[in-house]
Amino acid sequence: MQLRFLVRIHPSWIVVLAGVSAAMHISKLPPALPALQLALNISLVQAGFLFSMVHLAGMTLGLGVGLSADALGLRRSMIAGLTILTLASLGGGFAMDVSSLLALRALEGLGFLLVVMPAPALIRSTVTAQQLSTRIGWWGSYMPLGSAIALLLGPMALFWFPWPVWWWLLAAVSCVMGLAVWICVPATMPVQLTPSAKSGVSHTWQQRLGLTLRSSGPWWVALCFAVYSSQWMAVIGFLPTVYSQTGLTTGMTGVLTACVALVNAVGNVASGRLLQNGWRAERLLQIGFLSMTLGAVGAFGQWQGESLPLHLRFVCVLAFSGIGGLIPGTLFSSAVRLAPSENTISTTIGYMQQWSALGQFAGPPLVAWVAAIAGGWQWTWAVTVSLSALGLLLARRIGHAIGH
Repeated sequence: MQLRFLVRIHPSWIVVLAGVSAAMHISKLPPALPALQLALNISLVQAGFLFSMVHLAGMTLGLGVGLSADALGLRRSMIAGLTILTLASLGGGFAMDVSSLLALRALEGLGFLLVVMPAPALIRSTVTAQQLSTRIGWWGSYMPLGSAIALLLGPMALFWFPWPVWWWLLAAVSCVMGLAVWICVPATMPVQLTPSAKSGVSHTWQQRLGLTLRSSGPWWVALCFAVYSSQWMAVIGFLPTVYSQTGLTTGMTGVLTACVALVNAVGNVASGRLLQNGWRAERLLQIGFLSMTLGAVGAFGQWQGESLPLHLRFVCVLAFSGIGGLIPGTLFSSAVRLAPSENTISTTIGYMQQWSALGQFAGPPLVAWVAAIAGGWQWTWAVTVSLSALGLLLARRIGHAIGH
């Protein structure tokens, strides 16, 4: 089938879809884990490394990949990332042992970074100023949308086919999106050839790195994203375990977790609409963190040894994820505005992604440690409340930096 129909799709939507396809690789593992354990004799510890290995690149290379995306060219970076995801996922389907799969998961993490780093700057270059906040809000939903799709489609694919086919199907998706970006998204010049709109001069990578790290705005949005991602990933990551302990079936826990991820995407999209309608970024961040606080208390708290009924606890988790979804969309929009120059947008996003990966890596073990000490999940809210309190302070700093 030819891809002519893609020409009619606005380039910014192609960028968003490319991000969704990349996020599917991050979340393709949970549905396949039982099959992988049987096929490759993977232990629980090795499974944990498979989960975290994909975040290794984000933790260590986020800033460097952001610099590379600015220098290589935004469109080239995204195509390179989708190509890496295609090849790594294709090779993963042929993996015969856990070591090979671990190495390919790390490579997928690099491909994922190359896709998501240039996306906000690419969107900015293809939309009008009036469209920017709304489209960036849609971009902020790439991770929950990709996660939800993988959690919903993975079990169906694995019911009919062996696990390598699931890997190959997602390789095909990435290949198609790479072609779509190549056909539909206009090329951008490398940053050395592009003068900065704010500074009026070109930047070497050393200058862009120094400018980014010396500016307060990238620090505030990066730390705020870490505070958000650590608690969201911890809650979503352990949600299937929490629900399975209540007696729900594996299929039902997967559907419920996918629903929680989907409402997070709704919050991301809403943030763009609200920003476009004049809402202040600081206010949206405050609403998001307060909702995560109240949602976590309702979902995990106990009063006189009793928790809320299961259906009310699920509503609280939906509020935690859905209204909390205002945060990432707002932070992506704020990062574009707080980047010290036009030529450092991808670098700023890369720094934010690096701190986000650190939060995703550290949050689940912290919650698990508290649960182990408490003998259950009833004190999970204490972790999220502490992180949200820090998030409220950072929201204030971001508001001042933007100039509200």
